[in-house]
Amino acid sequence: MKRPSPDITKRKSRATAADVAEIAGVSRSAVSRAFTPGAYLDQEKRERILLAAHELGYQPNALAATLQGARSNLVAVFAGEMRNEYDKEATAALIAGLNAVGKWPVVIAGGGDTAREAVTQVLRYPLDAMILRSGSIASEIVELCSKLNIPVIASGRIIEAKGVDNICLLNHDAAALAADLLAERGRSRIALVGGPGDFGATGERRSGFLNGLDRHGLTLVGEYAGNYTTESGYFATERLLEHAEFDGIFCANDAMAIGALGALRDAGKCIPTDVSVVGFDDIEMARWPGVRLTTLRNPIDDMVDAVLSSLDRRLADPNASEQTTPLHAEIILRDTH
Repeated sequence: MKRPSPDITKRKSRATAADVAEIAGVSRSAVSRAFTPGAYLDQEKRERILLAAHELGYQPNALAATLQGARSNLVAVFAGEMRNEYDKEATAALIAGLNAVGKWPVVIAGGGDTAREAVTQVLRYPLDAMILRSGSIASEIVELCSKLNIPVIASGRIIEAKGVDNICLLNHDAAALAADLLAERGRSRIALVGGPGDFGATGERRSGFLNGLDRHGLTLVGEYAGNYTTESGYFATERLLEHAEFDGIFCANDAMAIGALGALRDAGKCIPTDVSVVGFDDIEMARWPGVRLTTLRNPIDDMVDAVLSSLDRRLADPNASEQTTPLHAEIILRDTH
C-alpha cells in the first residue's frame, strides 16, 4: 500500500472514494466494488481498500448510492407538537422500530411555518417514506409527497388520499369502554374532560363516551375541555368541581387524568371512593406508584408493528392499494376506578 500523503491528517472535508483509491493503489471502481455486497473483487485488493478506508475514516455516501437506484433507508417522521407524554413515547418507539429494521428516521417536530419549511427541506432528500404522527399540516404534506411519489403512512388521524396507508386506533369504541367501566362501577353522575377540537381523536373519544353512557341511560353532569396537558386537566377538573357534583370522570388522555387526580385530591376527594377516574393512553406515568391510573391502553407496540408492516408492503409494491389498519384499545384496571 502507498504511504498516505502528508496532508491527509489535515483534511477537513469528508474522505472520498478517490482518496481511498489513491492510498490503496487501485481504481475508483475497485473501491466501489469493495463496498458493494456480492460484487467480485480480488481478496488482496479488498483488504488494501478496507485498510485504507479505515485509516481515512471513509464511509460510502449512501445518498450518492441512491442515484444508482439503491434505497436511501431515510424515513421522515412528522411528529407535530408532541403536547403530551403519549406522543413522545409513541414517537420514540417508532424511531426505535425503524432503526431495528435498518431505516434511519428524520424527525420533524413542531407546527406552523417552521414545520412547513422543515418538511419542504426534508423532501429534497430521496426518502423511502413519510410517516405522519400528527395531522396539523397533513394534507399539505400528502400533496407534496404524492407529487414526488413518496409513500405516506398516517398513524393517528385517517387521511383519505391516494397512496396513503392509515394506522388508526378505534377511538370511538375505546371511549365507549370507559363509559361501560364507570357504569358497571355504579357511577351515575359522570363528568368529562375532553381535548381540543383541532385533534381528530377528541371528537371520536367524546362521541364514543357519550354513546357508551347512553347505553346505560346516563348523561353527562358536566364537561370541560383541556388541551391534553396535565395542567389543563387540573384546571378543567377545578372548574367542574365548582359547577357539578360527580362521582366519576373520564379524561380524554392520561396526562389530563393525572391532572384531574391532583385537583380532586386537593379538593379533599378520596380516589376512588368518592370519584372514579379513568384516563386514556396508558403512558408510563400512569403506572407510577401514587398514580396507578385506570386507563385505556393505546397500543404503541401494535402501532409500530403496523407501521413497519405497511412500510414493507409499500416498498415492495409502490402501486399497492391503500390500506387502513385498525388498532384496538384495552382496559387497564389499576387503583382509580
